[in-house]
Amino acid sequence: MTDPTSTSEAPVSESAVDPAAASAASKGSRTGETLHANVFDSPKERVIRYALGACALVSILTTLGIAAVLVVESAAFFQEVSIGEFLGSTQWTPQFADKHFGIWPLIAGTVLITVISALVSMPLGLASAIYLSAYAPVWLRKWLKPGIELLAGVPTVVYGYFALTFVTPLLQTALPHVAPVFYEAYAFVLRLLPFVSPPTEPWTGDLGVFNALSAGIVVGIMVIPMVASLSEDAIQAVPRSLWNGAYALGATKLEVVMRVVVPSAFSGIVASFILALSRAIGETMIVTLAAGATPKLTLDPTESIQTMTAFIVQMGKGDIAQSTIEYKSLFAVGLVLFLITLGMNILANRIVARYQDKY
Repeated sequence: MTDPTSTSEAPVSESAVDPAAASAASKGSRTGETLHANVFDSPKERVIRYALGACALVSILTTLGIAAVLVVESAAFFQEVSIGEFLGSTQWTPQFADKHFGIWPLIAGTVLITVISALVSMPLGLASAIYLSAYAPVWLRKWLKPGIELLAGVPTVVYGYFALTFVTPLLQTALPHVAPVFYEAYAFVLRLLPFVSPPTEPWTGDLGVFNALSAGIVVGIMVIPMVASLSEDAIQAVPRSLWNGAYALGATKLEVVMRVVVPSAFSGIVASFILALSRAIGETMIVTLAAGATPKLTLDPTESIQTMTAFIVQMGKGDIAQSTIEYKSLFAVGLVLFLITLGMNILANRIVARYQDKY
């Protein structure tokens, strides 16, 4: 009786192999190697491969060069200013006679601008992406998407003067009417936060020429195209079978979008949010023109503040001697800004890798 676990075919000896078949196989193998050498490893392909690799290497070396310059120049700063004062002081007065180098007022100004811009850009950008991908007719989508992306091409200096000459006067007119409503809630939140001075007087809605509110709103408008475009791409990448499956179960379009499509595109949407926040953190011209130059540890959006990028611009105008501690401080601030942006990008990559759905 034959063992069922054994194979029915006996081992084939070398002498049993058809010489013609072996010759054909060998010839085919040589043909494949020749084709690979001629097409994929030809001199032209090698030149293209090396050129593209050099382009990628340039970007990496540029990033490493920037990081090296920031570290080396910041080391000179920290030889005169201790890290304890840099991270522990709440005053930033490098140009005063009584100098203080506490980074927190600049970080607070940057965070305030970033939060306001996020409140503007995330809901509007995501809503725009949902409308473009699920509700807009094809002919209208062809017009709307380029129109939204056109905002990304506007120079930031134009945005800055838009905030200074249009948004700020508009807010100065509107805020006194809604100030009492928002004041109590905002003051309550500020009282819960450590190291932040709560408002001592009731807010009447008075808004100065330079303030964080108008600058943050316009920064949010500037990054809307980034959120909308990247989120729309993530939503479009969701397979139509998921859409159709939800429709087949009787779901409405809103239910399909909110319970199936948006959760499926979650990683791409969150990545667009974080990239937009990184862009808002690094924005320079808008905050320089509209937010003022007052490094102050406050979260009051009606006050003049200074962000890290605005301080770097102020120090880089050429009025400060390069050997002074004031000039060296801009590299320390730049290093902090670089680390924050790097951390945001790493976080975005981790979120994408963690929640990405592959179809």
